[in-house]
Amino acid sequence: MRDGLPDEAHADAAPRRPSLIYPFDQRPEPGEAIEVADGVLWLRLPLPFALDHINVWALRDGEGWTVVDTGVASSACKDAWRAALAGPLQGRPVARVLCTHMHPDHVGLAGWLTKKFDCRLWMTRLEYMICRVLVADTGREAPEEGVRFYRACGWSDDQLEGYRTRFGGFGKGVHPLPDGYRRIEDGDQVDIDGRAWRIVVGDGHSPEHACLWRAEDGVLISGDQVLPKISSNVSVWPTEPEADPLSDWLASLAKLKREIPADALVLPSHGDPFRGLHDRLDGLTRGHERSLERLQRMLKEPKRATDVFGALFARAIGDDMLGMATGESVAHLNCLERRGRAVRELDENGVLWWRAA
Repeated sequence: MRDGLPDEAHADAAPRRPSLIYPFDQRPEPGEAIEVADGVLWLRLPLPFALDHINVWALRDGEGWTVVDTGVASSACKDAWRAALAGPLQGRPVARVLCTHMHPDHVGLAGWLTKKFDCRLWMTRLEYMICRVLVADTGREAPEEGVRFYRACGWSDDQLEGYRTRFGGFGKGVHPLPDGYRRIEDGDQVDIDGRAWRIVVGDGHSPEHACLWRAEDGVLISGDQVLPKISSNVSVWPTEPEADPLSDWLASLAKLKREIPADALVLPSHGDPFRGLHDRLDGLTRGHERSLERLQRMLKEPKRATDVFGALFARAIGDDMLGMATGESVAHLNCLERRGRAVRELDENGVLWWRAA
């Protein structure tokens, strides 16, 4: 799972946390649901991670439900679904499953639900295809490209061995996906129970992340594109080491601010529903820009990716967070390079050293 670090873990978290409004004083227990807008039910499923829950949404759709996101493929999530389907979902069938993006906590039970109800999976193309690729890594040996990438970032031999041991774990949280899907794209209007939901696609956290916007009553299902108390992970991974996902992420935040009103009710994948979208978007943008400024100052002397955690995170990074922290560091370094503010040099040991331009 690649959802991100709490705001408190980031070095720029404390100064200006936006003031958000949380309209609901209760959270649904697993198997229960709370109606947060007309025909929109909030379900909260358990996750076996430090981030211990995911919000999923059941949208009334005729005699059935459109489900948005699914939880990870675990017995606890399946049990919660069984209880919800028999209880607050009134035994009505799932008419379709729509996944915002391809991370296991969002798509993990898509194949289980679509098979159970003989319905279609709706996703953007890149999310579906990349998920299939990552699931196919299960059981493979760690690729040499990945070892070279993390060695270049400054990982030790023991840390590289940990990467080799953990590689291929993505597919363990994903029930086999259906072999076909229904593609959604940015700007599509999806009719759910006779009401229009517009697909708003973002990038950076994942390659083609779909949010759902119901303008009629101002409801945004934001997935991981904007969260109230977690800074979504924006990382570079070994498959595309020169990528600049942070620039994509910042552009996506600006797009959401242009296209979605400030008073929208935001239904995030983690944390509680909230109002105050534009304040949150501004806070996230300021935070990353401050991080880039601090990072550039740190690069007066050459640094590896693992040497710059102090510029980005306010707490020590242990092995459990090493992959995400390294990915975020490289994302910020690549962004500085793209802006002409940093340069890199590969030494004879295959390690990348970064310095301010």
